[in-house]
Amino acid sequence: MTRLINAGRSAFNHPDRGATEHRPLPAGYNHLHHRTRIGHGQAVFETAGAAVTTFGAHRASGMLVRADHGAVRPGSRVVVGIGFGPLRISAPCQVVWTAYEPARIGFAYGTLTGHPECGEESFVVYRDPDGTVWFEVTAFSRPAAWYTRLAGPVVPFLQLRYARRLGRTVRKLAAAG
Repeated sequence: MTRLINAGRSAFNHPDRGATEHRPLPAGYNHLHHRTRIGHGQAVFETAGAAVTTFGAHRASGMLVRADHGAVRPGSRVVVGIGFGPLRISAPCQVVWTAYEPARIGFAYGTLTGHPECGEESFVVYRDPDGTVWFEVTAFSRPAAWYTRLAGPVVPFLQLRYARRLGRTVRKLAAAG
């Protein structure tokens, strides 16, 4: 699997790496910010964080994911399969930053050459001081392929739908423990 991901080592297709962590999000992109309440307590936080950082949540929400490593770390390569069957599009990414902290677990990946979009997306689980656990998706993106340009405003709509679906999936996985 690593050989497949490393073949044709492509480069980032955007210059604004790290913006999902350090904000503000750069101008000239569509912005996405979606937050879902996951539950409460340390066990929920840890379970949700593991689901996010091992791509378990992505896989459980229907994405085909091939990754360099089990748990994300900066520099890890991942290819996400978007769509179904013969309409599946491979979207190569590289992990830009990770967070394994007492109240924050997650990561962001940036798009690589060959991805239908260019930009960055973060997936982070937060635990508030009162113990409430949240899952947050933050992204900036714009079309990088003719078909995503042609799709116009449909792509940001689909990205928001997926962020909502992913939030529900993380909540379900965390509740199952």
